[in-house]
Amino acid sequence: MELLHVSSSPHARSRTTTAVLMRDVLIALLPATVFGIVYFGLNSLLVVVATVATAVLTEYIYEKAMKLPVTTSDFSAAVTGLLIALNMPPEIPFWIPMLGAVFAIIFVKMLFGGLGQNFMNPALAARCFLMISFAGYMTRFPVDAVTGATPLAVLKDGGSVDVLASFLGTIPGTIGETSVLMLLIGAAYLLVRGVISLRIPLSYLLTFAVFVLIFGGRGFDLTYLAAQICSGGLILGAFFMATDYVTSPITQKGQIVFGIALGIMTGLFRLYGNSAEGVSFAIIFCNLLVPLIEKVTLPVAFGKEGKKHGKRAEK
Repeated sequence: MELLHVSSSPHARSRTTTAVLMRDVLIALLPATVFGIVYFGLNSLLVVVATVATAVLTEYIYEKAMKLPVTTSDFSAAVTGLLIALNMPPEIPFWIPMLGAVFAIIFVKMLFGGLGQNFMNPALAARCFLMISFAGYMTRFPVDAVTGATPLAVLKDGGSVDVLASFLGTIPGTIGETSVLMLLIGAAYLLVRGVISLRIPLSYLLTFAVFVLIFGGRGFDLTYLAAQICSGGLILGAFFMATDYVTSPITQKGQIVFGIALGIMTGLFRLYGNSAEGVSFAIIFCNLLVPLIEKVTLPVAFGKEGKKHGKRAEK
């Protein structure tokens, strides 16, 4: 006799899998990746290939050693490796991001149970780990064999930058963060595919913009605001890392609160911190707040313990 298995609601099913989502993220990152490799040169290509390969191989070896199902085919390790590479300076020795990939996969992802169990973004955790361990390498941005200050460093010292160059990406910076244009093309792809929504990125960027205009010390200077938005890892972080399913809230209100918190923390780190950048640390910090944000923004169930017409139902 064939049994009918009935699960609890909701009963909606989707053909979208983790592999499909991660593949879409890889495709969306291609424009910024190709631009970074073409603009910064051969070492950038080596960094990207070595870091992605290390992330995938590390996950495979760990799961084989622990006798776990191999999950490298879901592309999540490849996405982690690529995001780490795109957050690296173009001339960094490739063994440093490879070390970061091992740290991300083993210590941030696999030791907590694998994909879906990590409490912070593995790629950003790796970047913060490398920033602390190899600060000299991580803040060195040579362009045409001449070490140049990043636009954010120039802004922090009170200078001005070329906003158009920052938008196009012809500036010093990490491999994947400089070209806002290429990142927005990739973000548009994710939005069209339904992989992400605008709730987190939009609330993040709007909150950051308001914070900068109020506390930036430049008054209502839209050129300065545009330079802040187009410089550093803000666009990369807002669309590709803050929107990570595992480490961001699942509730709609929670996502907006999360974005507001990100904007405030990024503004605080950028304007008042020792470093000109603040996106990575802001996202990592706000990842830790996600359980609390979800708790206070969880929709109240309709019924015995829920609310009806604005009042709690009688027991």
